[in-house]
Amino acid sequence: MVVMILESAPVSVRGELTRWLSEPRAGVFVGNISAMVREKLWEMVCTKVKGKGGGMLIQTTATEQGYTIRTHGNTTRTIRDFGGLFLVKIR
Repeated sequence: MVVMILESAPVSVRGELTRWLSEPRAGVFVGNISAMVREKLWEMVCTKVKGKGGGMLIQTTATEQGYTIRTHGNTTRTIRDFGGLFLVKIR
Protein backbone atom coordinates (compact mmCIF):
# COMPACT_ATOMS: atom_id res chain seq x y z
CA MET A 1 0.00 0.00 0.00
CA VAL A 2 1.25 3.45 -0.91
CA VAL A 3 -0.09 6.87 0.09
CA MET A 4 1.25 10.07 -1.48
CA ILE A 5 0.18 13.46 -0.21
CA LEU A 6 0.98 16.57 -2.26
CA GLU A 7 0.79 20.18 -1.15
CA SER A 8 0.80 23.06 -3.68
CA ALA A 9 1.79 20.70 -6.49
CA PRO A 10 1.32 21.46 -10.19
CA VAL A 11 -1.79 20.00 -11.80
CA SER A 12 0.40 18.04 -14.22
CA VAL A 13 1.98 16.11 -11.33
CA ARG A 14 -1.43 15.27 -9.90
CA GLY A 15 -2.57 14.12 -13.33
CA GLU A 16 0.45 11.85 -13.71
CA LEU A 17 -0.20 10.24 -10.31
CA THR A 18 -3.85 9.55 -11.17
CA ARG A 19 -2.66 7.18 -13.91
CA TRP A 20 -1.35 4.84 -11.20
CA LEU A 21 -3.11 5.80 -7.96
CA SER A 22 -6.63 6.79 -6.87
CA GLU A 23 -7.21 10.34 -5.62
CA PRO A 24 -9.95 10.08 -2.96
CA ARG A 25 -9.34 13.68 -1.89
CA ALA A 26 -7.49 16.55 -3.55
CA GLY A 27 -3.76 15.96 -3.22
CA VAL A 28 -4.10 12.54 -1.54
CA PHE A 29 -3.22 9.49 -3.65
CA VAL A 30 -3.65 5.86 -2.59
CA GLY A 31 -2.84 2.59 -4.29
CA ASN A 32 -1.08 -0.74 -4.40
CA ILE A 33 1.81 -0.48 -6.88
CA SER A 34 5.15 -2.21 -7.36
CA ALA A 35 8.31 -0.89 -5.73
CA MET A 36 9.72 0.15 -9.10
CA VAL A 37 6.63 2.18 -10.02
CA ARG A 38 6.56 3.72 -6.52
CA GLU A 39 10.19 4.84 -6.81
CA LYS A 40 9.70 6.25 -10.32
CA LEU A 41 6.61 8.19 -9.22
CA TRP A 42 8.38 9.52 -6.11
CA GLU A 43 11.36 10.57 -8.24
CA MET A 44 8.98 12.42 -10.58
CA VAL A 45 7.28 14.15 -7.64
CA CYS A 46 10.63 15.23 -6.16
CA THR A 47 11.74 16.59 -9.54
CA LYS A 48 8.58 18.47 -10.50
CA VAL A 49 7.32 19.81 -7.15
CA LYS A 50 9.28 23.01 -6.57
CA GLY A 51 8.95 26.30 -4.75
CA LYS A 52 6.28 26.26 -2.07
CA GLY A 53 5.15 22.74 -2.92
CA GLY A 54 5.95 19.53 -1.12
CA GLY A 55 5.14 15.88 -0.96
CA MET A 56 4.94 13.01 1.48
CA LEU A 57 5.23 9.29 0.69
CA ILE A 58 3.93 6.68 3.13
CA GLN A 59 4.63 3.04 2.28
CA THR A 60 4.17 -0.25 4.08
CA THR A 61 7.34 -1.88 5.41
CA ALA A 62 8.36 -4.50 7.95
CA THR A 63 8.85 -2.11 10.89
CA GLU A 64 7.20 -1.82 14.30
CA GLN A 65 4.72 0.71 12.95
CA GLY A 66 4.28 -1.17 9.68
CA TYR A 67 5.16 1.83 7.48
CA THR A 68 7.83 4.41 6.66
CA ILE A 69 7.44 8.06 5.73
CA ARG A 70 9.49 10.16 3.32
CA THR A 71 9.03 13.87 2.66
CA HIS A 72 10.25 16.31 0.04
CA GLY A 73 9.97 20.08 -0.22
CA ASN A 74 7.86 22.32 1.98
CA THR A 75 5.17 20.44 3.86
CA THR A 76 3.03 21.70 6.73
CA ARG A 77 4.13 18.74 8.83
CA THR A 78 7.61 17.54 9.74
CA ILE A 79 8.40 13.88 10.31
CA ARG A 80 10.77 13.00 13.17
CA ASP A 81 12.40 9.57 13.29
CA PHE A 82 13.11 8.38 16.82
CA GLY A 83 14.89 5.06 16.36
CA GLY A 84 12.45 3.80 13.74
CA LEU A 85 9.38 5.38 15.36
CA PHE A 86 7.94 8.10 13.13
CA LEU A 87 6.30 11.03 14.87
CA VAL A 88 4.61 14.00 13.19
CA LYS A 89 5.36 17.59 14.19
CA ILE A 90 2.85 20.21 13.07
CA ARG A 91 4.47 23.55 12.27
